[in-house]
Parts: sequence; structure tokens; C-alpha cells
Amino acid sequence: MSNGQPADNSRRNWVIATGVAGGAAAVATAIPFADTFNPSEEAKAAGAPVEFDLSGMRPGEQRTAVWRGKPVWIVRRTPEMLAELEKHDSELADPDSKRNTSGPDALNPPFACKNQWRSVNKEYLVLIGICTHLGCSPGQKFMTGPQPSLPSDWPGGWLCPCHGSTFDLAGRVFKNKPAPDNLGVPPYKLDNDEHPTRLVIGEVTKA
Repeated sequence: MSNGQPADNSRRNWVIATGVAGGAAAVATAIPFADTFNPSEEAKAAGAPVEFDLSGMRPGEQRTAVWRGKPVWIVRRTPEMLAELEKHDSELADPDSKRNTSGPDALNPPFACKNQWRSVNKEYLVLIGICTHLGCSPGQKFMTGPQPSLPSDWPGGWLCPCHGSTFDLAGRVFKNKPAPDNLGVPPYKLDNDEHPTRLVIGEVTKA
């Protein structure tokens, strides 16, 4: 009996070691498999949809999300902001967003945004926050009236600090500015067109 004990111990140790190795391999295999259920950073950069919660936004507030590595502005416009959009069409380079500039940066709005507000729901504006001149990020200038680097009848919008391009509260560029086109509108959809609480950037609302 005593002569067989070392052999039994060796066999037992071999079985335990084999089981531990097998369990570790199973865990190692399971981890990358589980990760496939979550979008990778590469997938997000390639344009995977991004969700944004609208429920806590206050009227007049701007927030920023990131889609395809670009800043996306979400603005909850007030009735006063919307009223300003009707007053200065003649001062805009492309008031109806008719220029054929659609492409990877989504310069043209999706079909559902082909309106004076450039949005699915007029209260919520969604824009790519990159100037169409040289790719700078314009600054928020929502206060109306005369201000440094802005006209005395400024209706509110954005000012690009690099070369002075200005955009109204629908992201439309004013005439005689370096920026050639309006700010881009990414493809997006709302969970409810009338009273939205959730925004998905990267998926299009069908007409």
C-alpha cells in the first residue's frame, strides 16, 4: 500500500493540474466571446449608432455627443430661438440646404430634416459641430444682439473663432463667410417625433 501512494499522489496532482488548465482555457475562450456582445471602439469609430438621453435637457441648452470621432451638438431650442430662424433667410448662403454636399460628413440633412428647422422635431436640433471651412469647432453664441466679432443684429447661433464664419440656430452659414456650406446634420432618429426622450445618432428616421 505504501509503495503505491506516491504514484496515486502523482496521478491525483496530474488530474487536478489538467482540470485547472482546462478551466483556465475555457475562461480565456469565454471572455473574448462575451466581448462580442459589446460594440468595440473600432466599431464606434466606424459609425456604430450612439444613443443620447434627451429627457434632462433644458430649453436653450446645448450638449455634445461623439459619433464617428466627431462632436455632435444637440440643442433644445426655445420658441424664441425658433422665431429667429424666420427673419434672416436673405442673409444666408444656402437657407434651404439645397447644395449637393452630402457625403461622409453628412453635410446635407437627412430627408426628414429638409425643412426650415433642419430637424425631425423643430425643438431639438442635431448638428455636426465642425466648421465646413477648415474643420475648426465653432463656439456657442446663443445670446442675440451686438457682441465682439458679431453684427449688431446677431440672431444667435455659432461663431467659428478661426476665420469668423457664422452660423444661425439651424446651423446655416451666413453669406460672405469663409465656410462654404452649412453645418452638417448626421443621420439620426428619435424615439418619438412629437415628445422625444431618446436620440439615436447614426440611424435615419424614414420619411
